[in-house]
Amino acid sequence: MDQSIIPDIIVGRIPLYLRELTRMAEEGKVITSSHELGRRLGISSAQIRKDLSQFGEFGKQGTGYNISFLVEQLRRVLKVNKVWNVVLVGVGDLGRAIAHYTGFLDRGFRITKVYDSDTQKIGQRVGDFTIRDVTLMVNEIRREKIRVAMLAVPASDAQSVTDLLVEAGIRAILCYAPVSINVPEKVKILYIDPVLHLQHMTYYLP
Repeated sequence: MDQSIIPDIIVGRIPLYLRELTRMAEEGKVITSSHELGRRLGISSAQIRKDLSQFGEFGKQGTGYNISFLVEQLRRVLKVNKVWNVVLVGVGDLGRAIAHYTGFLDRGFRITKVYDSDTQKIGQRVGDFTIRDVTLMVNEIRREKIRVAMLAVPASDAQSVTDLLVEAGIRAILCYAPVSINVPEKVKILYIDPVLHLQHMTYYLP
């Protein structure tokens, strides 16, 4: 599969399909169809079939999709058929909530280290982690060959911390800071800003 020719908007829908299929499996369902999946997600069945076809032939016309098989294949497509170690940078209110969240591991991610620059926080416990000094971050990430980071620092610090993460070898960043960050082309960055989503929704309100 040539990753460069798959539109990012399609890649972005694959985790939605995986999440819903996993729920179906937990409900005890064995077979599903693009129509059922589409109804549950609010996406057309034609779109789902088109998206999945970008990555292979996973079902047969008239018989639908074997859910456990499709889950396995989509986990492989997204490379979450293994567990990725992740670092978290920033331990404010949001960072603390992320550090306490237990839903990452069974979906392919394990937070292994938590960093902050606040000397009053360094050495404290948050969840299962001891907060580490951000000055140790580059060498430790390099040594452990970690490739994924979550960034929960103030907007004013986001670019400088990102530069350190890139220097350390991070190649995927999930950014909670409400700011756009410059990264090299080889680094993938996605943003989570609740205010942007709220502003998106209020456009449609009467």
